[in-house]
Amino acid sequence: MSILEIKSISKTFPGANGGTVALQATDLSVQENDFITILGPSGCGKSTLLRMVAGLEEISGGEIAIAGRVVNDIEPAERDIAMVFQNYALYPHMTVFDNMAYGLKIAKVPVAEIKARVDKAAGILQLGPFLARKPRELSGGQRQRVAMGRAIVRQPQVFLFDEPLSNLDAKLRAQTRLEIQKLHAELGVTSLFVTHDQVEAMTLGQRLIVMNAGHMEQIGTPEEVYARPATTFVAGFIGSPPMNLLHGRAEGMTFVIEGATLQLPAAAPRAGDLLIGLRPEHAELRSGAAGWPLRVEMIEMLGAERLVHGRIGALPFTVRQDSTLVPPKIGDTVSLNAAGDQLHWFDAASQRRL
Repeated sequence: MSILEIKSISKTFPGANGGTVALQATDLSVQENDFITILGPSGCGKSTLLRMVAGLEEISGGEIAIAGRVVNDIEPAERDIAMVFQNYALYPHMTVFDNMAYGLKIAKVPVAEIKARVDKAAGILQLGPFLARKPRELSGGQRQRVAMGRAIVRQPQVFLFDEPLSNLDAKLRAQTRLEIQKLHAELGVTSLFVTHDQVEAMTLGQRLIVMNAGHMEQIGTPEEVYARPATTFVAGFIGSPPMNLLHGRAEGMTFVIEGATLQLPAAAPRAGDLLIGLRPEHAELRSGAAGWPLRVEMIEMLGAERLVHGRIGALPFTVRQDSTLVPPKIGDTVSLNAAGDQLHWFDAASQRRL
């Protein structure tokens, strides 16, 4: 069952020359119990999309329906959604209990039910010992759990998360990711989660939306988006380090780039001006063997692995190598083996996958 339907919604901020387009006409269908992460760089429109669903941002065109009800002109408090913000947005003078209960009190929910809901949410989030404390007496991770608890007690149709982990340190961020996963498994509430962190997007989302310049570049499972990026933007944005992209010209079983002619392990999908992509972990270095020549410029040691940075012809290229292997020397030219089934091909003009 579809809980959230977005049909051709768009957002243009007023200004000179027709204003600034923050979100191009966008369609999205979100099913019951879905957990969808929305990923993209700053200014791509992801938070604008979330705020339009919440009713905090007026839409310029299109339609938003929640549980079959069009909510374009309905106030945020009446949309049956709950939102968790980046900055927690807690009332500093209220206790944890009162912060979590505030929305229910405004909605005139009976006192006994308020206590039951808050106690249940506090149990799920392990906040029971802190209910009498004020926000200033809590750690950053605990404050974020209070913000999530405030959303849980509302028992909404849709949870909206706007970069809720950005203010946490790396360890707390990892712990809170696990808590959010457990929370969704237990409650099963449909969720939209906006982030600029691809680790969050890949680990939390059942489906992943990659946004760029106000439009959706690709929608799919994290595995699909990683294994078959739809555009060069997605290929270069997903993955750390990102996919290597070489611009050149395919001619039979060769690929001519600036400064080198590469032999292909399998024929290109067509001749002409193309981009070839290869992820760093899918390239293998072979000393003295035939292959693509990589001139080594820098090596980064990362513990269990190392990154070998260099150039093929004039173009930069990175290889991920197991740290147990003998590393090449800076300044050496080594051979790189690329399996045909790991190559990605993109049209140079449209930047779309072939």
